[in-house]
Amino acid sequence: MSDLNNLNSKLREVVQHAYANAPAFRRIMEGAGLTPADIQSVGDLPKIPITSKDKLVQMQQADPPFGGWLAVPISQLQRIYLSPGPLYDPQGVDDTDSVRSALQALRAAGFQAGDIALNTFLYHMVPAGLWLDEALRTAGVTVVPFGPGNTELLITVMLTLKPTAYVGTPSFLETIYTRAAQMNVTPTFTKAFFSAEPYLPAQRQKFEGEYKLRTAQAYGTADLGLIGFEREGKQGLYLPDTLIVEIADPETGAVLPDGEVGEVVVTTFNRAYPLIRFGTGDLSIAERDADGARFLRGIVGRSGEALKVRGMFLHPNQLRLIGNAFPEVDGIAVTVQRADGDRLHVQVMLAEGQTVSDQLAFITRFGETFRQLARLRADSIELVPSGTLKSGERSLKEAK
Repeated sequence: MSDLNNLNSKLREVVQHAYANAPAFRRIMEGAGLTPADIQSVGDLPKIPITSKDKLVQMQQADPPFGGWLAVPISQLQRIYLSPGPLYDPQGVDDTDSVRSALQALRAAGFQAGDIALNTFLYHMVPAGLWLDEALRTAGVTVVPFGPGNTELLITVMLTLKPTAYVGTPSFLETIYTRAAQMNVTPTFTKAFFSAEPYLPAQRQKFEGEYKLRTAQAYGTADLGLIGFEREGKQGLYLPDTLIVEIADPETGAVLPDGEVGEVVVTTFNRAYPLIRFGTGDLSIAERDADGARFLRGIVGRSGEALKVRGMFLHPNQLRLIGNAFPEVDGIAVTVQRADGDRLHVQVMLAEGQTVSDQLAFITRFGETFRQLARLRADSIELVPSGTLKSGERSLKEAK
């Protein structure tokens, strides 16, 4: 209860500060007929409209450079980043949350004093390199601030300094291992921390199986810092204590219950740049583990690519998750028919040369997996011949 009281107190403080000092937030509140007195707890947050990333870009273009969201004098900023959009992301001198969240993620990934980490994230204009650099040093890790690219020089540096840890994207680490093998060199890494792009199951199998690395991934944005990170032995992306994360209906802003697909909406306690109910555009599902800790089940896609079916969102990436459970399946197509209530018709195409001995049993098993991962019941499931769908297809459409 004390943690909740502390969270509510911090929320009231940042709402009051933003209302008094960030003109854009004040206009949002006034437009919704709200004052800070209306926001007393986390449960009151859904009263505030969501500000999407696209909307933030428009606000910055109309009122440069920060769209009315800067809540301190510009002299109280230590850095200003530029992220795709373009978006200007200010960092206040007293902003420690971005480093704290990264520190929590790195410690969960096993980074500790004595490690030497090769940091391959960019150090200019975008925040990832510096945020993680500060968090690594706070954890007692020695940092080699290399940045991306120049693989052959990186391998030379690796052979000389023998770093134990890699920080960067999984695709660049694949490139390093491929080039090292061509040079007849064995990388010295024992652990790796990934972000900025999806960490695919095949990559995890290679890094943890073939290369014997301890790996972990984190999810974040330049505007907000790290939003979720993996814990060893657990599934999902756990939430740091530096943010409030909601899963919301992107159309109405209403908070959705655990287990439903919705938009990741984040509220920060950043006094310099108090993004409150900021819509990332990413879709995810929140759950709780056996200890009650809240986590995200991963990012299933972007809100603009989803269809709302029976009050819930369905995204093509959920079909990919379903397909991953059936290696014999090479294509899935879902058609949503709106007449007489939403009806889901699913076409399933087996890979060329694949057969199933009991079609009814297969359809039953597929339907149960669909229900579990999509949180929706398929009204009909049809096995279609090879060639009916494109190889690898995972499509979602409304019937016309």
